[in-house]
Amino acid sequence: MYRNGHVYAGSANTGDLPTAATALVVEGESIAWLGDEDAADAHADGVDHVVDLDGALLTPAFVDAHVHATSTGIALEGLDLTGAASLAECLSRVEAFARGRRGGVVLGHGWDETTWPEHRAPTRQELDRASYGGVVYLSRIDVHSAAVSSALLAVAPEVRAAAGFSDSGHVTTEAHHVVRRVARESVTPSQQRAAQRATRRRAAELGIGAFHELGGPDISSAEDLRDLLDLSGAEAGPDVVGYWGELGGTGGSAGDGIGRARALGALGAAGDLFADGAIGSHTACLRAVYADAEHAGHAYLTSAQARDHVLACTRAGLQAGFHAIGDGALETVVAGLREAAALVGVPALRAARHRLEHVEMVDLAMIATLSELGVVASVQPAFDALWGGGQGMYAERLGVGRARTLNPLASMAGAGVVLAFGSDSPVTPLDPWGTIRAAAHHHAVDQRLSVAAGFAAHTRGGWWAARRDAGGVLAVGLPATFAVWGRIGAVGGPRSDLPTAARAQGDPGGRGADPSVLPRLDGETPLPRCLRTVVRGRTIFEATGQVTG
Repeated sequence: MYRNGHVYAGSANTGDLPTAATALVVEGESIAWLGDEDAADAHADGVDHVVDLDGALLTPAFVDAHVHATSTGIALEGLDLTGAASLAECLSRVEAFARGRRGGVVLGHGWDETTWPEHRAPTRQELDRASYGGVVYLSRIDVHSAAVSSALLAVAPEVRAAAGFSDSGHVTTEAHHVVRRVARESVTPSQQRAAQRATRRRAAELGIGAFHELGGPDISSAEDLRDLLDLSGAEAGPDVVGYWGELGGTGGSAGDGIGRARALGALGAAGDLFADGAIGSHTACLRAVYADAEHAGHAYLTSAQARDHVLACTRAGLQAGFHAIGDGALETVVAGLREAAALVGVPALRAARHRLEHVEMVDLAMIATLSELGVVASVQPAFDALWGGGQGMYAERLGVGRARTLNPLASMAGAGVVLAFGSDSPVTPLDPWGTIRAAAHHHAVDQRLSVAAGFAAHTRGGWWAARRDAGGVLAVGLPATFAVWGRIGAVGGPRSDLPTAARAQGDPGGRGADPSVLPRLDGETPLPRCLRTVVRGRTIFEATGQVTG
């Protein structure tokens, strides 16, 4: 029994439960009772362990809807370049790490030249000097380009003939895919397993009870996804929902994504199936040219390929999904969705619950189609916090006018598109409360969401995206998957200054819960600290000395 706290309770049927509860009983993997403290003693028969919450907040555990576990673990335990203030600092970090590796391969992540006074990527010659001639792969913060050393280019001579190759050592598009595969092959099975464990451990520490792993042939490997799913089944930790991003193999498309997804136990041939790249690397596919480049990015799919993939997945009972950031790529994918709906019908597409990743440059007409077809938007509010605003990376790449239209969270939510929040870790760190705060403080005021709406997107939204409709709710008979939080700062319901659509949205199951127990996340108060994470009745993380009983 957990008692003497504040429980963010909901119900599958309105009126079944109180909107504010203070205690609950867990039996096995499920919630056996939930209610007020005054009634707790009457439900204590058979309880063999009591946890005094001492006023702490207990909520459904978070779901991160977009994670790359091995890459995240490598970043957690390897060379982290996020926050490097200059090219010189980046190279200094490379040198220090290379010395520690004593000639081993240097894998790093997170550099962002838009924040540096030099305003350029490291060259291979600079990396050669910093690493003493070693093999170096440094992925940019968006993971859609990289800086590599001469030694790595020597290992993969075919990269020089690939699109996106530069003799400077800065690689994008196909050249990046080539060197990324080489870098990935340098990770031993034991290193991979250690990285995956590190990611699951970090997720548990942050109150994340499940995450979606977005695998694919250009971002990881089939073996990587299989090993992660096996690890999730064998060891306690957050649940893992797997996706494999490869075209389905019908209608002229290459590969057999559906067959591989099924063999891997993935929920869909979805996720990081690339329709384009990323804005920071100038590889997102735009309708008009970049403000700081003389091209409009790169399209990796046609509308016919998108249509055929959606059709194949729909007929196979799997989710389809695409990585689509630029308005050109989104226009292509949405056209494919419309064509698929014309062939199999809107109800079939809605039942399949397909998904799109990122959905940054989406317009109102596209939003209406996504809503009509029941497509889930797997989005990352931290992108706006990191790159939005009148002087951020978006404004530099796109101009201020276009930059202000990106990541229209409230517009999507108000139109009925279900949002599933995630991090795209290691692009941005695992940070669920920070993600909700980013949505509540979007640079565009009319696109802000209430804390309650953001919380729903980071819990119910993630389970809805995974087609587990009962997930993300604390109610009798449902899985006991929750987190306990130290109560910090002011609490309160949806912000009264938000548009009605933003206040009302974000609850795909329509299950009420009392928003007054959630923190306001005002931007000044520290984020809530996780004291305990429980997945299906089993404690997977506990901050020692913080929860008694």
